[in-house]
Amino acid sequence: MAEKYPRDRFDDIPDGLQRVGAHRAPRPKGRGWIAVGWAAFAVVVLVAAGIFGLSLVSGSISFHGSPNSPSASGTHTPTPTPTPTIVPTVDPSLTVNVLNGTTTSGLGGKVGDTLTKAGWKIGAVANADKQDLTQTIVYYSDAKNQAAALGVAQSLPGATIALTQDFAASGADLTVVVGSDYTG
Repeated sequence: MAEKYPRDRFDDIPDGLQRVGAHRAPRPKGRGWIAVGWAAFAVVVLVAAGIFGLSLVSGSISFHGSPNSPSASGTHTPTPTPTPTIVPTVDPSLTVNVLNGTTTSGLGGKVGDTLTKAGWKIGAVANADKQDLTQTIVYYSDAKNQAAALGVAQSLPGATIALTQDFAASGADLTVVVGSDYTG
């Protein structure tokens, strides 16, 4: 059985001491965030080291200098790469749709006849959804048809070309939208 000891000065604990057990005080608030901060710092350091390591392995970072940089033996001037010039071509295997974007009746058919005489295969001739267009534009949806678009534009005075996917669903390789600037 437990013995009873007489009450002494150690049995009375002051209220402001806030001890739990013999020598423990409550943990200060916010102390858990220190561990979270260190963990986040460790993650950032490890991710940065991983990215740097992968860049070294893949060759995107080099400590030997690039071939175009000046070296200790002298300066090296890089030779500019010439940009290829696109030559306008006529490709009768491509289909050209003609859309009349003006209020002039029959202008789409007239442009279609002009392109047929120039060697182009006309797919469809119709009115555009807008009738107030001012510029004649040859649209192409595939970069490999840029030379052909230039060829069509060369057949139509004042026409320009533009790469777009707006007419790709029509099935035609090129689409001419005739504007009021057409004088042919």
